Amino acid sequence: MRVHLKGVKKVTATLATGETKVYYYAWSGGPRLEGQPGSAEFIRSYTTAHQARKTPSQGTLFTLISEFKASAEFTGTSPSTQRNYRRYLRLIEEEFGDLPLRALLDPEIRGEFKCWRDKLANKPRTADYAWTTLARVLSFAKDRGRITVNPCAGGGRLYKADRIDRIWGETEIASMLSVAPPELELALMLALWTGQRQGDLLRLPWSAYTGTHVRLRQSKTRRVVVIPVSTYLKEFLNRAQRRSTLILTNTRGLPWTSDGFRTSWSKLCAKAKIEGLTFHDLRGSAVVRLALAGATVPEIATFTGHSLKDVEVILDGHYLGRDIKLAENAVRKLEMHEARNRTNSGK
Repeated sequence: MRVHLKGVKKVTATLATGETKVYYYAWSGGPRLEGQPGSAEFIRSYTTAHQARKTPSQGTLFTLISEFKASAEFTGTSPSTQRNYRRYLRLIEEEFGDLPLRALLDPEIRGEFKCWRDKLANKPRTADYAWTTLARVLSFAKDRGRITVNPCAGGGRLYKADRIDRIWGETEIASMLSVAPPELELALMLALWTGQRQGDLLRLPWSAYTGTHVRLRQSKTRRVVVIPVSTYLKEFLNRAQRRSTLILTNTRGLPWTSDGFRTSWSKLCAKAKIEGLTFHDLRGSAVVRLALAGATVPEIATFTGHSLKDVEVILDGHYLGRDIKLAENAVRKLEMHEARNRTNSGK
């Protein structure tokens, strides 16, 4: 029976004699495997290589990464956060796993780390996440007294997101609703009328909906929010088919995967000719809509589960820096204030 070994790298080389030879490696950049594929020697070689890889070499960056993954700082995060961490931790291990900890004291090591980040610059977000993850591991290690300096502290970001004016307006919402299938129509309404994150909405069960409120625990903040359901959202929820214990499902009535939902959402945006807006922008748009309706910062924070500071940041810089409706509201309030003063002065 042929055993499939994950990650084996096959390399074909031409020798000086002109002969072609095939070599196999445990993973890209890993040790060469002995024997022929499928043989006991080959499998034993593969197993030994991966066991050695899982055992961190003492006094190297591997050690710090292993300690971080075993810590509450890692295990206490949500499953999706842990998956993201692991993705970038693997990149760090492949590049710097065997780096001796004493090398972190070298003044030039920050430059080495930045050169590595720059190799990923064609994908700025990936580069930033990789850098941030490395900085997080080193910050953890410094806090635990394992190292004395974090050469990745501060700076290092390449991606600059400008979400100013990234608001789902009535025109964009109407365009999406005109072409959206029922499963994505409901997702749009839930996000717009609750202001919650994609991951939390995809995991939201029907038991969280009482008929008047939606209750959920946010995976990122662990904050419990109880959201009053508007009459408009209630119409969508009450007519939705309950094909699962979860409110949002795909066309087969199965829970969405994150990748599957993102792909379907992107296709819907293209069909509706919507550019420059993301599903996550619906969360900020909910904050904006509440503000334009006259809700205060504390009221918005209670509704969406943001912190007061985060609501203020969204309203101040990322979304409402140049919103004409707020300016018009401000002028009307000023006019009403002046009118009251004139009335009182005339008495």
